[in-house]
Amino acid sequence: MILINGKETAANIKMEIATEVAAMIDNGKKGPHLAAVLVGDDPASQTYVNGKEKACREVGMTSSIYRLPEETTEKEVLDIVDYLNNDDEIDGFIVQLPLPKHIDENKVIMRIKPEKDVDGFHPVNVGRMVLGLPSYISATPFGIIELIKRYKIETEGKRVVVLGRSNIVGSPIAILLSRKTYPGNATVTLCHSRTKKLKQIARSADILIVAMGQPHFVTEDMVKKDAVVIDVGIHRVPSDQTNSGFKLIGDVDFDRVASKTSYITPVPRGVGPMTIVSLIMNTLKAAKKEIYS
Repeated sequence: MILINGKETAANIKMEIATEVAAMIDNGKKGPHLAAVLVGDDPASQTYVNGKEKACREVGMTSSIYRLPEETTEKEVLDIVDYLNNDDEIDGFIVQLPLPKHIDENKVIMRIKPEKDVDGFHPVNVGRMVLGLPSYISATPFGIIELIKRYKIETEGKRVVVLGRSNIVGSPIAILLSRKTYPGNATVTLCHSRTKKLKQIARSADILIVAMGQPHFVTEDMVKKDAVVIDVGIHRVPSDQTNSGFKLIGDVDFDRVASKTSYITPVPRGVGPMTIVSLIMNTLKAAKKEIYS
């Protein structure tokens, strides 16, 4: 069993990005600038946005965060989106989700210019991804693809099963791994909570990608011997074995499943660190105008 170390991989990618950013600046070009809009005080969102700011500093990028109170109106959020769309100093930006219930997330996403949509959520970027055209790919699927590439995991002709059909993870990764490229050329089955014979389907997978949002959803009897298992889930649960009183676990029962696998991502230090670094990679692409020239 080989542990897929997302934390180490992300650190290596950051070093590569830092070298490229330094070269841009040395050549008299503007360094990449990523902005984030954070509405409300959701702890998970705050942690994530702070992580993005820290990652930007580590690679020499500029980072701006627009922190808005929970009661901010939809119009005020859209006005900030318009401002960032038109600010030439900003190469890319994200509006951190989820937004408060009184704000229409789809309306906000649609307002972001595709060329600045480094989260890859705008329909134009999603459509380009589906067609195999250059696009910003949403951060978690992008991170998974990068892990597969860097660990040289074979995908051609393999049976991939994706558990979870969200627009952020499950659906995009299913599309990406079915494309005529590497990583890709796989036969992909996309499952969800209504799928019948789910355990049987999961057990057929050469590569099992789990994004169900349920702690320890995948058990030992759902994984075939020598499968590759990629766990996207992260959950904070009580624990009397840590000083903090809690621990982080994934959608996969790692302790019981790991010994059956050929490769597996841990939680934490698996897919999570790749999500932030993927956003930084997209921002670098935006600054270089690699997607929209």
